[in-house]
Amino acid sequence: MENMNNDFITLTIGKQKNIALIAHDGKKKEIIEWCLENKSVLAKHFLSGTGTTARMITEATGLPVRGYNSGPLGGDQQIGAKIVEGKIDFVIFLSDPLAAQPHDPDVKAFLRICQVYDIPIATNKATADFMINSTLIDKEYDHKIINFNKNIEDRARTL
Repeated sequence: MENMNNDFITLTIGKQKNIALIAHDGKKKEIIEWCLENKSVLAKHFLSGTGTTARMITEATGLPVRGYNSGPLGGDQQIGAKIVEGKIDFVIFLSDPLAAQPHDPDVKAFLRICQVYDIPIATNKATADFMINSTLIDKEYDHKIINFNKNIEDRARTL
């Protein structure tokens, strides 16, 4: 973190990204195929993912993917916590819009954290393709987020 200025702070996403890979059951085959297609780019970055997805990607591609719990067992929340800690920069989350998810509140909370921390997130293959092929993928990127410390101080003074 750098550049504390009033309501916002500037964070820098490094050249080497910390990329989270997540897929609902109906999209696991698609994310594996996507990872195979983009293996040379993904190999330059640090990868993590939720349980089964991480294991399946590693088995199919040979890419090292640090696994967290599966989504229904808190994996989305673990990765969300890493976003809050500044340890995830970029998310590919192929969600299945046609299947009910028993952990839907967790998914919504995860998507909210990505928005709050201004994290690039793809929820479908087309967006993932645009993101991975962006000129920013191998560059540093500065983005502004809410200065939470100032926000908390301001709220404490006004309550």
